Amino acid sequence: MGFVKTRDEDETANLIWSDSAVQQEKIAELRNYQRINHFPGMGEICRKDFLARNMTKMIKSQPQEYSFIPRTWIFPAEYTQFQNYVKELKKKRRQKTFIVKPANGAMGHGISLIRNGEKLQAQDHLIVQEYLDKPFLMEGYKFDLRVYILVTSCDPLKVFLYHDGLVRMGTEKYHPPSDSNLSQLYMHLTNYSVNKHNEHFERDETEDKGSKRSIKWFTEFLETNNLDVSKFWSDISELVVKTLIVAEPHVLHAYRMCRPGQAPGSDSVCFEVLGFDILLDRKLKPWLLEINRAPSFGTDQKIDYDVKKGVLLNALKLLNIRTSDKRRNLAQQKAEAQKRLYGQGSMKKLLPGSSDWEKQRHTLERRKEELKERLAQVRKQISKEEHENRHMGNYRRIYPPDDKTLLEKYESLLATAFQTFLAGRAASLQREMNNPLKRMKEEDILDLLEQCEIDDEKLMGKCTRQRGPKPLCSMPESAQPLRKFKNYNSDSSCDSGSSMSESGEETEKEDHNEKKEKKVSYDLEENRYKSLERSGRMNWKPSIKNTKSPSYSSPTSSTGPIRRSVSCPRSISILTMQSQAAEQRPFSAKAPLQIQRASSVNRSHSLNRSPSSARVPQTPSLATMNSLGSESLMQQKTKEQEVALTKETLLMINDMRMKFPGKTDEESELIIEDIMDNWKYHKTKVASYWLVKLDSVKQRKVLDIVKTSVRAVLQHVWKAPDIENLHLYRLFNRVFNRLLWSHGQGLWNCFCNSG
Repeated sequence: MGFVKTRDEDETANLIWSDSAVQQEKIAELRNYQRINHFPGMGEICRKDFLARNMTKMIKSQPQEYSFIPRTWIFPAEYTQFQNYVKELKKKRRQKTFIVKPANGAMGHGISLIRNGEKLQAQDHLIVQEYLDKPFLMEGYKFDLRVYILVTSCDPLKVFLYHDGLVRMGTEKYHPPSDSNLSQLYMHLTNYSVNKHNEHFERDETEDKGSKRSIKWFTEFLETNNLDVSKFWSDISELVVKTLIVAEPHVLHAYRMCRPGQAPGSDSVCFEVLGFDILLDRKLKPWLLEINRAPSFGTDQKIDYDVKKGVLLNALKLLNIRTSDKRRNLAQQKAEAQKRLYGQGSMKKLLPGSSDWEKQRHTLERRKEELKERLAQVRKQISKEEHENRHMGNYRRIYPPDDKTLLEKYESLLATAFQTFLAGRAASLQREMNNPLKRMKEEDILDLLEQCEIDDEKLMGKCTRQRGPKPLCSMPESAQPLRKFKNYNSDSSCDSGSSMSESGEETEKEDHNEKKEKKVSYDLEENRYKSLERSGRMNWKPSIKNTKSPSYSSPTSSTGPIRRSVSCPRSISILTMQSQAAEQRPFSAKAPLQIQRASSVNRSHSLNRSPSSARVPQTPSLATMNSLGSESLMQQKTKEQEVALTKETLLMINDMRMKFPGKTDEESELIIEDIMDNWKYHKTKVASYWLVKLDSVKQRKVLDIVKTSVRAVLQHVWKAPDIENLHLYRLFNRVFNRLLWSHGQGLWNCFCNSG
């Protein structure tokens, strides 16, 4: 890969590899372009006693999720609990085998098996575990799996699983433990460092023979025996992620202590290749034995070389270490130093005697800065993911997973881990983890930024300018400029088939509707749709040639600016539509250029999207749009259905009532009426409860109750497999994101004056 080994004392190396744990001072001294192969705090799961202690804590709060580690006791601290357990077994006339290990041992040293737990001494620093006596056997031998894991970042957590590894077999046929065979370690232990000394150890270079084989061969063996390989990999992945979730609070806290000035989301100077030792029981359930933070890269056999070379080579490709990193880092440091020198980019402090208007402006500016910073982080993560997807090799990303349900489960476990291990300390870190912005996508942040700009314009007394490109006046059937039509039920402001053909009658209706803005009803919205469809039928003339126009899954505005980068979900449907339209008939380059200029004039500087979106033409050809007229009748039914479903959804949500524990609906109504009637009296109590007493986690839980109800209604009415693609759901999502703004201040601002 072009790396050259330097002297050990060279402090400017791009990559530093250490076979032992690294001191935190060393990590603190590293420059931003350097990489070292250990995280601080990873010992919390790599030392046997620390792993047992941390797992016990997680098992107390999440017993169902953490059932993959054998029952463990740490001596001497838990000696009494162990002896009580042994006595309970004796009463039930049951006998179990226990495996005894040194607390910080390695390579199988000092391991023994016992059946009489009463003989163990309390003073030794040991780990005692229940022995798994019913393992999955291969050719009569017990074995374990060495699975290689790459952690590239702890902020945010990123975990990759190598889709190969080593199968390490015992060298004597397995028999359940008994008093006669407890000392036969070649039968019960699968460590390579132990079994290589046995005369029966087979160093066979063929894939399906020998005491050491590859996991790739093992998965083929499972397939041959009609066993579920995909479930095997998903179980392994889940075990690994859940274990690293236990480590994450410790690792992130220690990393932040080492790198206090480093911005969240910036490139990690640490990475780690971990070796997970996993045992399969006879039901193919994986059990975690231990984790090695310095797994052996010795190559005694060809199989070692093949597997371990792939582990390292693909890991270094994923890390994306370049010779230009050093130069770029120096330039960045110089630029930051100049900014600090000239006081650029820093927020002005609010003076003590500032007016309410100045305070509002300051809050808004701070909010915008926070949003822009988070937007930059999200976009950086997107570009990183694109690189990872191209250079993953035999690795697979297991955290964050693609499955949304699984991601929600992991995030819930992560929140539990932070509460369990950092309770009462690292308050700023806890606040940051609970920040709603942390979970927002690019499009949500852009929406909030846009709203900030609108709020800013209102505060400055400017009239809110129309967003998006200037309307086209040269359309064949349109006599006057088009008015923007507010469509609450589709992904864009107006339907691509009818937006270009709005008649004077429609404009008059909109002017009339604007006067009655506060009394918008469902019927009015329905009338708008009908008038749109009427004007579409009146103005659009069927084309002479029967051109086959593309059918769209959802009506999308072709005139609106592409404000989002290509990675944004909402932009994909627009791009797809445009590419289909472009295939229909070529059009001149002048039209899109003019529209691009128009859109760039109206778009504010802070809301500029990724440059990739600017290169995409903004409108399909006029001929393609003309051909859409013939489809307006076909789309009419779908549009009516959409209006009906939206109406039904809102009616159902309107029928929802607040529930008070132990109160009837009538009593609940009376309580709410009392609060509304005496709002001045209740206002301070509600404010102190919502803004002070509840932390951000509890605030989110309160809103999650409502969010779940809304989601249930949408699923019931729309009967869509994935409601997250519904425009209505996205609107609600934006509302919820806005309500949680600034530790619940968003929700309070909504009703503190109006009740």
